[in-house]
Amino acid sequence: MRRTKIQSLRSLREEMKAVARGERPASTDAGRPSFNSVEAIVRLLTPENRRLLSVIRDLKPQSVAELVQATGRAQPNLTRTLAKLEAAGFVIMTANGRRKTSTLAVKRIIVEIDPCAARDRLRVA
Repeated sequence: MRRTKIQSLRSLREEMKAVARGERPASTDAGRPSFNSVEAIVRLLTPENRRLLSVIRDLKPQSVAELVQATGRAQPNLTRTLAKLEAAGFVIMTANGRRKTSTLAVKRIIVEIDPCAARDRLRVA
């Protein structure tokens, strides 16, 4: 199970500046997706996007065109959504010649919310 950071944009900016100035090394999770809040994750995982993820998991489409057919979504909309899901680490897009194949990258997301402080954590399986 890997952890995904929940970090404010201000904190992320300050961390990146400190690394750029050489004041500290980049953290080991610097290349992983991060979110500025649990709410940002919830906004991304709309019922429509969750259906899309289940289609990717169950049908294993071999192209975006197959995914368009399976979901009935417009291709430009679907492409934008896939890019967001890929940036968040939920989907892996692989180029096969001129076609792109989407693969589900996560099976489960566990959110740990500290109700008294902004120390929420996200674990992805």
